[in-house]
Amino acid sequence: MIDKDKIIETVIEKLQKIPVDHYLELRTYKRNRSLVIVKKSEEDFLIIEDGYFHERHHLKSDKLKKTLKTLLKKEFPRSHRIRLYVMGRFNEEEVKNTARKIL
Repeated sequence: MIDKDKIIETVIEKLQKIPVDHYLELRTYKRNRSLVIVKKSEEDFLIIEDGYFHERHHLKSDKLKKTLKTLLKKEFPRSHRIRLYVMGRFNEEEVKNTARKIL
């Protein structure tokens, strides 16, 4: 669990380290809302919202920080700590069916 104030820097740092076609998953404490960030290439990213909104965002690395800040306010408005999972190769069917314990 990472503080909301430090999550953007941590996500950017983790995205630089993971291989292409792998992804990160951000979830609330109760695990009922999430953001999936897929590294398509060194410069291209895909963000999938699953919570209050269900949207997909394709963006370049220069827009990543600002978009993450906006999405965190939208999806995690009252959260102070966020769960960060470093996942393997991105497969959309597996992401949708990943079972997480709900509190």
